[in-house]
Amino acid sequence: MEFLPVAPDHDALDCRLPSRQTAPVVVASPHSGSVYPAAFLTQAAVSLAALRRAEDAFVDELFAAAPALGMPFLAARFPRSYVDANREPYELDPGMFEGPLPRPLNHRTTRVAAGLGMIPRVAASGEAIYRGRVPSGEIEQRLETCWRPYHTALSTLIEQTHRMFGSVLLVDAHSMPSSASGMGLRERDHRVDIVLGDNHGESCAADLVDCAERWLSDRGLRVQRNQPYAGGFSTQRYGSPSLGRHALQIEINRALYMDEARHERLPTAGVVERLMAGFLEEIGDQATATLLPRPLAAE
Repeated sequence: MEFLPVAPDHDALDCRLPSRQTAPVVVASPHSGSVYPAAFLTQAAVSLAALRRAEDAFVDELFAAAPALGMPFLAARFPRSYVDANREPYELDPGMFEGPLPRPLNHRTTRVAAGLGMIPRVAASGEAIYRGRVPSGEIEQRLETCWRPYHTALSTLIEQTHRMFGSVLLVDAHSMPSSASGMGLRERDHRVDIVLGDNHGESCAADLVDCAERWLSDRGLRVQRNQPYAGGFSTQRYGSPSLGRHALQIEINRALYMDEARHERLPTAGVVERLMAGFLEEIGDQATATLLPRPLAAE
């Protein structure tokens, strides 16, 4: 039987630090959390299985090699269907809530229109998550217990890395359903295995994206850029190449490593873990070679 931690309250973060940071890279997984607060489950009109389909399941495991490679790693423990850390803090649908709102909400975005704000309104299936309206006081409560701790930690790791090396690359790790990437059993020749998102060239140096695409493609993976995922709030917030801050989102096709219907790892998951360890090592070497200041040549 599957064991899933369910608790009325929970620590928000899983932060794993290297014994010594040797690469100007921070790795983050905002959507792999699977600790569901009991109060949230009582509010839900859909099953736990339906809520779990929004998870980037096992992505924290796929990138677990980061600390051993000299890179800090941060993962959210809270689930995406409870709080989406890859959204603006007040990117919300005001119609979801009952009671006075803490401030005007940013509701005129395509993500909110789709029901996918910082507190999502719909599950991955498109069904409404909640039985009724959510008390408006939960906006600040979820921000304080989940969203802000995550971004405070991520900002700290990024700033510390930038001070240490002079530049920093955030690898924002995600997964995508196979239905979003054309990978059906009859469509293997047209599937997309990896999507690299650099906010259409705005969040990451081209040399780093080129390196990532080349390395992954050389291992037989089909790689696409910015379609259908160019990056979200984290890519936009932390990616400022002119300031020495780069952010690259990577989406991995779930069919490569998990049974999406059963929500279980496939035997191939170990292969994908090793691939992602190699990818991190390569992108770390490239970031070190291209981002860090070079010493002046002796006269």
